[in-house]
Amino acid sequence: MPLDVEIMADQIRRAFRGESWHGPSVLEVLAGVSAEDAAAHPIPGTHSIWEIVLHMTAGYRLVLRRIRGEQVQYSLEEGWPPVPALSSEAWLENQRTLEELNLQLQSAVRDFPAERLSEGLGSEYSAYTQFCGAPQHDVYHAGQITILKKALAAARGEA
Repeated sequence: MPLDVEIMADQIRRAFRGESWHGPSVLEVLAGVSAEDAAAHPIPGTHSIWEIVLHMTAGYRLVLRRIRGEQVQYSLEEGWPPVPALSSEAWLENQRTLEELNLQLQSAVRDFPAERLSEGLGSEYSAYTQFCGAPQHDVYHAGQITILKKALAAARGEA
């Protein structure tokens, strides 16, 4: 397996699962978040943790569709799908879906022909840019989730 795609797949894994130098991974910041907290809007005008998880899921699906050869963009509604009815089961299922799609993306990146990394991949962005962008996207949103968790704790007087 070419080193380039292996390194990119590893970065996707680290941003999502851990063992990264930047700070907590997506799974680490989601650990212990209840459905109620995930759906809360502790900072007015921002997305909830649950909305962010669904957005990240949409991002993985988009890149996976492009890897399969689709020339696809998504609408605002596809990029930020609505949160389902509040339930612990739905929250856990959405987290499982996010995790499964992350694993699928890691596998697809590892299998991607390294000689095609500089080519466009279903958009104006190259495969390389999208594969490197996936963990960057995860880290960005992990930071947002961390801030939302701190805001929830402060609202409860725990900070």
